[in-house]
Amino acid sequence: MSSPAHKALKPVAVFEACKGLVVLVAGFGLLSFLGRDADVLAGHLVHRLHLNPANHYPQIFIEAMADVTDSKLWQLAGFAALYAAVRFVEAYGLWHERRWAEWLAALSGSVYVPVEIYQLGHKVTWVKAGALALNLLVVAYMVWLLSESLRRRATAPVAAGKKD
Repeated sequence: MSSPAHKALKPVAVFEACKGLVVLVAGFGLLSFLGRDADVLAGHLVHRLHLNPANHYPQIFIEAMADVTDSKLWQLAGFAALYAAVRFVEAYGLWHERRWAEWLAALSGSVYVPVEIYQLGHKVTWVKAGALALNLLVVAYMVWLLSESLRRRATAPVAAGKKD
């Protein structure tokens, strides 16, 4: 089943698995705030990262952590686990060249494109531009694979008919 067209699926699968792993680790990190004064811990984290707590984003983070309850932390960790599970399933499917995984990768990747464009419109950074470019590359590759598959299926009956 493996073809030269599918040779980039494995790196995409690894990339998706890495995204899932990062979110899973972040989810466990959220659970470390359980039963603790989250805003105080957020302030310590901001200082440890040598960020100015009076700046916009560190301040948003500290204020958001002030409203966190244990049940919200469990919910966020649950969503992180669910997201990671989807990424791991997608990575498995891509690694094994499953068509459903190609569809999932194309659809899930294209969901982020409008958000990334919106974010890039507010402030252009290399990270935002790189994320958008990488995401567009993955989506374009998945769409190309899917269209190639449809093209092969459309021509298969014609070729089979000529052999008879």
